[in-house]
Amino acid sequence: MRNRIAILGGGPGGYVAAVRAAQLGAEVTLIEKEALGGTCLNRGCIPSKIFQTTAGILNRFRRCQEFGIQVEGTPRVDMPALLARKEKVVSTQVRGIESLLKHNGVAHVKGTGTFKTYGSMNVLTADGDTLRIGWDTLIISTGSEPLEIPAFPFDGESVISSTDALNLDAVPESMVIVGGGVIGCEFACILADLGTRVTVVEALDRLLPLPSVDAGCSKVLQREMKKKKITFLLNRTVTAVDTSNGSALVSIGPSPFAENIKAKDHSPMQIETDKVLVSIGRRSNSKGIGLENLGLETDNKGWIAADDRLRTPVENVFAIGDALGPEKVMLAHVASAEGVIAAENALGGDRKMNYDAVPGAIYTLPEVADVGLTEHQAREKGLDVRADAVLFRTIGKAQVIGELAGEAKIVSDVQNGRVLGVHIIGPHATDLIAEGTLAVTTGCTVQDLAATIHAHPTLSEVTMETAFKAVGRALHG
Repeated sequence: MRNRIAILGGGPGGYVAAVRAAQLGAEVTLIEKEALGGTCLNRGCIPSKIFQTTAGILNRFRRCQEFGIQVEGTPRVDMPALLARKEKVVSTQVRGIESLLKHNGVAHVKGTGTFKTYGSMNVLTADGDTLRIGWDTLIISTGSEPLEIPAFPFDGESVISSTDALNLDAVPESMVIVGGGVIGCEFACILADLGTRVTVVEALDRLLPLPSVDAGCSKVLQREMKKKKITFLLNRTVTAVDTSNGSALVSIGPSPFAENIKAKDHSPMQIETDKVLVSIGRRSNSKGIGLENLGLETDNKGWIAADDRLRTPVENVFAIGDALGPEKVMLAHVASAEGVIAAENALGGDRKMNYDAVPGAIYTLPEVADVGLTEHQAREKGLDVRADAVLFRTIGKAQVIGELAGEAKIVSDVQNGRVLGVHIIGPHATDLIAEGTLAVTTGCTVQDLAATIHAHPTLSEVTMETAFKAVGRALHG
């Protein structure tokens, strides 16, 4: 008898787990209440990059004379056309996942799954019917949604989430973005290029205040965002939003999380704006589905605990993706990797998830990407390291495409040259990080990178030049 595997949630973790389990011979049922692909495909990664692509093209149009091109008139974004393109791309991808599931013999049930007893799931379908699905193994991939601030919750008009921002039918004249993390900075760059006057309010002392992001990358990004006329208020928090007059009056005060606040940052201020985008994190979707009836406890925020094999404390119950919360890494590609490992372990495997070599990709302009340890993290661990950086402006291809801002940095072990981390800000950084990820994953050295011939002229030469510098024989960097 085949192992019956039920997967709750059809995002990048759930559908990948379903395909892998089916490939290994399991009888797989995937339950998803909305469109397949989850937040990533429908409300996150893909739609935001569609917006980012349009914003990037518009930005280059404005610079076209630099490249010997004359364009009459002022280029502007056609928001209805942009939204139509977004829907077309997303629907094509959703149909692709549907075909993938069908090809692999996965039963796809559209509905809301809940648990009453161990070993079965009740699914309320869109037609109002209730199906009972039995399982031998369960993989929970319920994902997350934008976190709102109770003092000024989302209203979809003046106070919006990232989901709402991807459905704007017109470019706002002004916007305050609450949170200078990944989502906040990405939208700040997109909207500024589309023509919005943007102010970013961040509670900590730098943009992208993530442990995995090199402080130097944050510094370069702040400089480039200033060039876009984006205002950012660091060490500040939004304390209230008044929407009674149609627009939004935003009250801003000092951050309770900041240290050594300057006197000027103590002064309260107000900004009137068209819209407020709140991007302060995510909250769990696991509440209210009956996990307690499985004997599975969550923390007080609804996040599920799982070990490095993605096993929860309940036998034959696995959890992957954003359902695991910030204790792990909340990224789509991490969810997919976890999905493969959970599926294989559910069918007798014994694989561990490696969180030490996870690439981060941030689609600001310029892009930011990282993998492995920052210099600060490495020194905190007591490692003897060196950090070498090369500017993109020294690379011929960067000059050719007119994208000079940014740098690549390699953090390496002084004793053996092993690559411990790679941090890039610059053109196509999110593509270039793949080489760094391979280096960290395989434990290769800066000597290995320096000895690897890189095609010319390409942006990838920035990695080679940084490796040259790390081994003491810099050429162009």
